[in-house]
Amino acid sequence: MNFTNRGGWRRLLPVLMIVAIIAGCVGYDIRSKPAAVPEVRPGLLAGYLSSKAVPRSLVLLPPPPAAGSAAFALDEEISRRSLALRDTPRWSLAVSDADLSFPNAAGTFSCALNAPITEEDTPYLFLLLRRTLTDVGLSTYSAKDHYKCARPFVSNREPICTPGEEAKLKKDGSYPSGHTAVGWSWALILSEISPEQTEAILARGLSFGESRNVCNVHWHSDVIQGRSMAAASVARLHADPAFRADLEAAKAELAEVRNKGLKPTRDCSAESAALAIKPSLAQ
Repeated sequence: MNFTNRGGWRRLLPVLMIVAIIAGCVGYDIRSKPAAVPEVRPGLLAGYLSSKAVPRSLVLLPPPPAAGSAAFALDEEISRRSLALRDTPRWSLAVSDADLSFPNAAGTFSCALNAPITEEDTPYLFLLLRRTLTDVGLSTYSAKDHYKCARPFVSNREPICTPGEEAKLKKDGSYPSGHTAVGWSWALILSEISPEQTEAILARGLSFGESRNVCNVHWHSDVIQGRSMAAASVARLHADPAFRADLEAAKAELAEVRNKGLKPTRDCSAESAALAIKPSLAQ
């Protein structure tokens, strides 16, 4: 799923309020599949939160680093180093991380969790990830729309890992990173569902945000503050009864998956090798 249509998101807000209320009133039973949740646009499910309940990045975040500041110099340095990863396995993983559509996105944490995340094996967890994507993605847009920061590829004129999205991304604010916010929120949620894998899950969540640097579509500061919005959104989600019900159902599902001995859906050796590739400090 891509967070590049600002006007589209604004037009969705009244619809989101209605469908979130409807979806939140549905009962859940771990013995059956989750109840259907309406889409707010093709492929994008209604979140758990109404538009008024979604945390606002413009209120919570500081302004982005100013040109000429030490913080922006760090942004530029990390961007420069990340360019060296183009056409490596780490770049290929960043391409996969950029794809927030399902079922692809559901497999992101499969290796860290050491279990499959699929609509068939873990329907409540699958639903949980899809719905929180909407809530967390929306949380980043008030700052994006206000600051309208240009992305790294606009200034360095280097390729990005999703060239088909370049035109849209040029029009979409860079600060903060919506992809990072989504990935870090999933890491926080999954570490609660499977605390014994906390370190592996959080490490994968960090690398998911760093993929945005590798892709040349976000600055370091975008990634850092994307994680801030993830933390704010997950904290707010815990006050929502439907979210908490799905969270508990997902825990029960995972326990059943582990009892069955089901394996991750991704090539974990290849993923580990890709993540081991780091930009050189000597560049």
